[in-house]
This record gives sequence, structure tokens and C-alpha cells, in this order.
Amino acid sequence: MPSNASSSTTDAGRSGEDPGAPAEDTRPTIVFLHGTRLTGSSWAAQVRALGDEFHCLAPDLPGHGAQAAVPFAVDDAADRVAEVIASEAHGGRATVVGLSLGGYVAMAVAARHPERVAGLVVAGATAEPVGVRSWFYRGLATAFTVIPGPIITRMNRWFFRARYPREIGDPILAGGFWFAGGAVALRSLVGEEFRPRLAAYPGPSLLINGQLDVFFRPTERRFARAATSPRRLTLRRATHLTNLDAPDAFTAAVRTFARSVSSA
Repeated sequence: MPSNASSSTTDAGRSGEDPGAPAEDTRPTIVFLHGTRLTGSSWAAQVRALGDEFHCLAPDLPGHGAQAAVPFAVDDAADRVAEVIASEAHGGRATVVGLSLGGYVAMAVAARHPERVAGLVVAGATAEPVGVRSWFYRGLATAFTVIPGPIITRMNRWFFRARYPREIGDPILAGGFWFAGGAVALRSLVGEEFRPRLAAYPGPSLLINGQLDVFFRPTERRFARAATSPRRLTLRRATHLTNLDAPDAFTAAVRTFARSVSSA
């Protein structure tokens, strides 16, 4: 599983050199997990801003980017992330930050490999993909499948160019869009429950949602009640893509949280 270590791209188990890091790099590690159809490049703003204090990894999840040929399954993805942490994170532990699909994987990592997770940040993933809500995931997966590739790619390229400044949008465009893998990932979430996974993690967590995220924010309290030591943050005027809509506030929240769990 490839990962972006601060300013460089590396492969899981083959840690790349970070040109900005000191010779004896003891910075705590943060692992960022991206949303569906995107890649680790969607975390460019956070990796760039936090690299002064933290060793940052942003792996591509199965079905996406460099891992497009690997079928996505929640527990397998979690195990692969844990392998990245074991082989590349300083001290074999990391603060794990996940957005949307990455948030679900992050909860699975924390439940299956709590010894690897110093702290957990879940953004835009506080809704269970079961029952009536599962139709949202099914519908998005269907859209990824039935809309012709060139058309849906143009739509997404236009969206990220129009909505975000180049320093945010350009890395996303360079990483490409992975709709086939994203559809598989979305369908694999259906019927899974993640509050029990969050409850199984004994460490601290931070739950982030956008003020305008009407799908995930309303059920955030249920996840907070399940967590062992939760903190909650709502980012004003942000939608689902909180790390892109409010990059400075998101980064500041992750920095504060990662500092607290790294010094504990």
C-alpha cells in the first residue's frame, strides 16, 4: 500500500526518505486515510502543514490509486493500514485520521489493531451504512458504475477545480479518480456496523463533521456515546469534505489532538 510520507511518496514496507526530516527523525506519525474514489493526495494540505511537527503518511486504500488492483474489503484494508503503521510509523504507532471511507477504515484499524493507534480521528463517517441509510451508499456506488467513465471523470475534475484553490485541487486531480474501486468499497460498507468497532477501541478519539453535512452529522452523538474517550468538533460552513472545505481549521484540530495523544 503506497503512502505519502510528508513531501515524498513511499510504498508500504519500503519507507521513503523524507527530505525535510532531520537525520534522527523522532516526529510522531500521523496516518491519513482518504475518501472513496480519491487517493492519499487529497491530504496534501494537511501533510504539507503538519510536516514541520509530524511524520505524515497518506496511503492509497485498496481499489484506489497505486492499489487499484487490490479488491477492497473493510477488514483487509484495516490490516493493510496496520502493516503500514508497523513498518513505517515511528515507534510502530500513529494517530490515524480518516475521512468518509477512510473514517470507516480508521475505526476498523483501531478495533483490530488498537496497539498501533495512539489516537483516532473520524471525519464524515458517523453514520451506519445499514437499513434505510444503506441506500445512500448503494446509490452512490451505482452512480460510479453506470455513469460513463469519461463523463463522471470530467464532472469530478470540474468540481475540484471550481471549488478549491489550486494547492488543494491540483494534487487531487493528479491522483486521479477511481470510481470502479470506489463502487466496490461503498458496497462493501453496506450492512457493516462501525459503532461497535469504535467502542472496541480503548483510546481517545476526535469526531469531526461539517456543519452542512446533513447525512453524517445528525448521528454523530450516537458514535460519541459509543467511544471510550471522545471529543467532538463541528466545522462551520463545511460540507462532507471537511479537510478540503476548512483545511486550516481541520489541520489545527488534528495538530492539537495528535499533540495530546503523542505526549500522553
